[in-house]
Amino acid sequence: MRLVPLARDATWASKVVTATQINHPNFLQLALDAHMPDIPVGAQIFDLVFHPKHPTVYTALLSGHVKAFSYSADSHSEAFALRPSKKSCRALTIDDNGGKLYAAGKSKAIYTIDTTTGEVVDTRAAAHEDPINRIKHALPWLFASGDDSGVIKLWDPRQSAATRTYKQHFDYISDFLWLPDKHHLLATSGDGTLSVMDVRSNKTVPLAQSEDQEDELLAATTIKGGAKIVVGTQLGILSVFNRSKGYGDCVDRVPGHPSSIDALCSLPADFIASSSSPGMENTVLTGSSDGLVRAVRILPTQLVGVVADHGELPVERIAVGGGGVMGHEMSEGTEKKESEDSENEEEDEQPVGRWWVGSAGHDEVLRLTDLAVFFKDPGAAEREDEDQDEAGDDEEEWTGVGGTDDAKESEDEVSGDDSDSDAESAPRKRKRKQPKDVLEPETRRKKGRNELNVEAAFFDGL
Repeated sequence: MRLVPLARDATWASKVVTATQINHPNFLQLALDAHMPDIPVGAQIFDLVFHPKHPTVYTALLSGHVKAFSYSADSHSEAFALRPSKKSCRALTIDDNGGKLYAAGKSKAIYTIDTTTGEVVDTRAAAHEDPINRIKHALPWLFASGDDSGVIKLWDPRQSAATRTYKQHFDYISDFLWLPDKHHLLATSGDGTLSVMDVRSNKTVPLAQSEDQEDELLAATTIKGGAKIVVGTQLGILSVFNRSKGYGDCVDRVPGHPSSIDALCSLPADFIASSSSPGMENTVLTGSSDGLVRAVRILPTQLVGVVADHGELPVERIAVGGGGVMGHEMSEGTEKKESEDSENEEEDEQPVGRWWVGSAGHDEVLRLTDLAVFFKDPGAAEREDEDQDEAGDDEEEWTGVGGTDDAKESEDEVSGDDSDSDAESAPRKRKRKQPKDVLEPETRRKKGRNELNVEAAFFDGL
């Protein structure tokens, strides 16, 4: 195992992005375009999921309610709200076609909700002996649940009783991760270990379990097309597990977050395929207890930016949805426009549909951020209007984690290279840009924001 620092300054992740730190003259407008109006829900959100086929997002609330909201690029409306239990609802999951939503929480029961009618159609009372903390849909005939005592149960939606029970953990189950290529279910726990279960096996013991990581494991997701697992911890470290080397111990540790990493999410494969930015398959979204949702590129490690800010209130969950959900409607309009007028070349480059990052903290609002707008290349605008850019002086501080902006600027020149080569070429590209001003720093100094050039004689009469 090796330690991979994110930057010379280990507290890089505590920095909030401002317009003077982003080398883009229209950064503030981009930030406004990236966020739709916040969705107030009336209580703290514990979990959220997106409908796989419709622009609808579901939230699990501290009050015990499950609320569904339909959304568009600039508006939202409540689709339905129900309260299966007076106790808090902690976990949600939805099946592949979006017809059934499963909810669980402190009541220890699992509720099946029809997303069309917004009504509870089935209840598994006393599904666990302890409050349920996490639930995960895996296959049409399988979903999993994990409780505060570390017990994991597998369920067949067609049956009322659990098909299998695992007890390898002794503390709460914090997250589930489904690995479809091997039919493996990965679970992280507050006991400091993760375990992997083969759902095809009839054994009630896990296929593998890691060593004690000496820290609470809070969330998990994948990078590199599922080849590696990234785990968030209580101490703010991202632990990387290589599936080909087993799950005994992590192979990399990435420090940098100033607070615990409570939520993790990968970028959708369709979004990665439609993006021209390098290293997207190695990028994860992190939700931290300092209230920030960050995009972090791993190996080589770079802070891409802050996706959403919930103030100083912890971020409980993040999820990504949309994309093809709205793609059918958008593609019809795009085809008609292309047949009538093909002058707009920029629209041809835009991916069909919009991907949204949903983030929830203790501020009782659901925040949706447009992924495409957030990852939009700032280098193109800079090249078009370099003379108007006054934020370039702060570029060194922002790109100290590996030259994020310069890596994006060199995309056209290094297209096809892996993310390692992009990170290595970033400093060299900055050196090539420096000779643009031939004057030495001592003889040419940039005028300050409030500085005026006046002659010395102006002060003689004062």
